[in-house]
Amino acid sequence: MRKISQLVIAILYALFLVACSSKGEQFTTVHNTTIEADSGISPKKDYPNNVLRIATLNIAHGRKESFSQFLLSKNTIQENLNDIADVINKYKPQIVAFQEADSTESFNHIKYIASQSKYPWRAQVSNVDFWQLSYGTALLSVLPMDETIKHTFTPSPPTPSKGFVLAQIEWPIANTNTTKKIDIISVHLDFSRKSVREKQIKEMLNILSARNNPTVIMGDFNSEWLTDEAVIKELSTKSRFTLYKPESSTHNTYKNKRLDWILITKELEFTDYKVLPDTLSDHAMVISEIRFKVDY
Repeated sequence: MRKISQLVIAILYALFLVACSSKGEQFTTVHNTTIEADSGISPKKDYPNNVLRIATLNIAHGRKESFSQFLLSKNTIQENLNDIADVINKYKPQIVAFQEADSTESFNHIKYIASQSKYPWRAQVSNVDFWQLSYGTALLSVLPMDETIKHTFTPSPPTPSKGFVLAQIEWPIANTNTTKKIDIISVHLDFSRKSVREKQIKEMLNILSARNNPTVIMGDFNSEWLTDEAVIKELSTKSRFTLYKPESSTHNTYKNKRLDWILITKELEFTDYKVLPDTLSDHAMVISEIRFKVDY
């Protein structure tokens, strides 16, 4: 009888998580609708040595290292987001990727960080949207976003749905009147099963196969390089993406694990890469500088 009760609870929980999955967001291309720009802020035009500074952070719903965001007041979460904004203002990345970013009507975390850090452009998707839960992936940028794609992966009960948001950026080339198109992606993969992460990566690559732009993927992959669960290794070795020192043990982002990564296509190269020591979440922020290779 007890086993039956536990089974019923497990089934109900799985159905609840499926209901939480945001639907209708599969492979939707949106022009100038999910993008918002605040007036009075002009994006920078030139970057020294054509370097683009980028960053990624799983903000964990603004709870920092607390057990649950539901146990925190709005003021406390706002203070935690202020800390994130302070670090962003210190390092000034041109583009920032976020995961586990809340977007409820009463308090949109990305909109708040954007206002505190003066980012004129943002793109955001709720991969989970049910009742008082609304969260997913997001991007902030000082450069205009010409196009966005928002995608929620196929539901994977009993874990909540994950997904990604993509924005196409016009990257100004210093000392010229030219720009280069580049796709920037913020992604979050399932934490519980390698098989689910593999399916999610396949979904993402299927969408990207129709695009030929140089691409940057940033986010929480819930995957390490030096384990049997290393779907990040498969993504790097079987696609056009490269990583920064993947076997390094000095770039851990979640406790003693390296779960957060930045991947770039082979037209690009890293000129700097670091994991910040600031306590902003249960994950650390990764910040990097990239540029086009001379041959491109």
